[in-house]
Amino acid sequence: MREQELAERYAVSRQPVRDALLRLEREHLVSVQPRQGYRVNPISLSDARDLLRFRLALEPACVAEAIEQAPDSVLQALDAFRSFSGDREAFIEYNRGFHTALAESSGNRRMAMALIDLIAQADRLVRVSLANLKGHNPDKLVAEHAALIDAMQRREPRAAARIIRAHIAETEKRVLPALKRNAIIVEER
Repeated sequence: MREQELAERYAVSRQPVRDALLRLEREHLVSVQPRQGYRVNPISLSDARDLLRFRLALEPACVAEAIEQAPDSVLQALDAFRSFSGDREAFIEYNRGFHTALAESSGNRRMAMALIDLIAQADRLVRVSLANLKGHNPDKLVAEHAALIDAMQRREPRAAARIIRAHIAETEKRVLPALKRNAIIVEER
C-alpha cells in the first residue's frame, strides 16, 4: 500500500493516511517497506496468543470493576447488545461495540483505554473466529454476551468472571488452531 494511493482512494490528504499508517505500524499491523510503501502483516500465532492472553487478564478486571462501581443505568444500557442481525462485517462492529461498552462500563479510564485498543487490534481475530463457528452463525457469541450482561446486571462477579473467561477461552480455541492451519502465518517470539 502506498500513502498517495490510499489518499486518492479515500479522497483525503496524505497526512491523515500517514497518521493512520503510523498508528497501524505501532500496533504491528503493518510494516514499512522502504521505497515500496506499507505491507499488512500476517497474523502471527504468537501475537494472536499474546493478544488473547492479555485480553484474558484485562477484560475480566473491567467486568469486575463495572459490577462493583457502575450505576444501574450503565449496566442496563448493555441491553442494546442482547441481540444481533446482520452480516459478518456488521457482527464485527457489533462485537467491537459490545466489548468497548464493557470496557467503558468499568469506569476505570486507563483499563478501558487499554482494552478498547486491544479490542480494535483483535478485529482480524474475530474474523477468523467467525469463520470457524459452526455454520458461521454468531448466535452462540451473542448468547454468551447476553449471559454476561445478565450476570453483570445481577451484580454477580463470580458468574460474570466465569462467563467472560470462558468467552475468551472459546475464542482462543477457534482462532489458534485456524491460524496454525493457515500457511501464511508466521510463528515469532
